[in-house]
Amino acid sequence: MDTLFEAFENRVLWAGLAAWLAAQGIKVLLTLVLQKRFDVHRLVGAGGMPSSHSAFVCAITTAIGFHNGASSSIFALSVCFTLIVMYDAAGVRRAAGRQAAVLNRILEDMFKSGQGWDEEKLKELIGHTPVQVAAGALLGVLVGILLG
Repeated sequence: MDTLFEAFENRVLWAGLAAWLAAQGIKVLLTLVLQKRFDVHRLVGAGGMPSSHSAFVCAITTAIGFHNGASSSIFALSVCFTLIVMYDAAGVRRAAGRQAAVLNRILEDMFKSGQGWDEEKLKELIGHTPVQVAAGALLGVLVGILLG
């Protein structure tokens, strides 16, 4: 039971969670301002501005740097993990989103031509642009500094 209470006192974990929540909240606000609609799904949805994945891992890495020092092994591991997550968000996941958009268009064309298709539409907003990743990283570093 002590381990559970220790987790609640983990500033590194809280920094990551706070950065993720802040990024998701910003997505809701941007949707409200730019598209004039409230979309609660943006609180948990992937993709969009800023990258919550980048915010989460950058806040954790920044907080680890403060707690364990930039020369620690855990900081080096966290930096590597952060770079992989950010690369994946802007590379692999963005490419998968583009492919989903093309496949959805093909399925729509097939449906319109009378061939019918009973598949669910693929999610297209799953990746990030480099700017969205950078904005998430900046947000994460700031939150990591404040809470770490």
